[in-house]
Amino acid sequence: MEGKKLYTLLVYSENIAGILNQITAVFTRRQVNIESLNVSASSIPGLHKYTITAWSDEDQIVKITKQIEKKIDVVKAKYYTDDELFFRETGLYKLSTSTVLENPDISRTIRKHGASIVEVNPTYVIVMLNGMTEEVMSLFHALNDYGCVFQYTRSGRIAVTRSKQEEVSTYLEEREKGRLAGVEA
Repeated sequence: MEGKKLYTLLVYSENIAGILNQITAVFTRRQVNIESLNVSASSIPGLHKYTITAWSDEDQIVKITKQIEKKIDVVKAKYYTDDELFFRETGLYKLSTSTVLENPDISRTIRKHGASIVEVNPTYVIVMLNGMTEEVMSLFHALNDYGCVFQYTRSGRIAVTRSKQEEVSTYLEEREKGRLAGVEA
């Protein structure tokens, strides 16, 4: 990955069937692998937010962002570096209850990593950790060393900008002013 950096793209669109395929196709055409992808409703009614991470150089990520923004149903797309965002991931770990009960070091490891036990039953224990990718992976490796992991998954990155409001809000306000000015003319 020489010369590559992890970028996060925040893409806002209306909730239209097929838009996710159009967005991911831009990465495929440029042979850039998506590291994580999270899609959810945004804080703006009617808009969905796509949080996409990918390793790239700046020139290529600029081109990808411009291509995504050209899609008819995309309202706004912008790329960010890690220092411009606040972001987290969630890890879920399904562990063997009997192994956890037999080895107190597993519970100590869970506490040391700041994770929470969210469910316990006779068969399995569910542990959850919110944090940076490295923290989530570190707990997985520590628990896996005990041989107690039945299942493990982690979410894609979720992120917000460090500015007061989502940048798409400013864009939408300016677009609305332009629309109203056009109606009055």
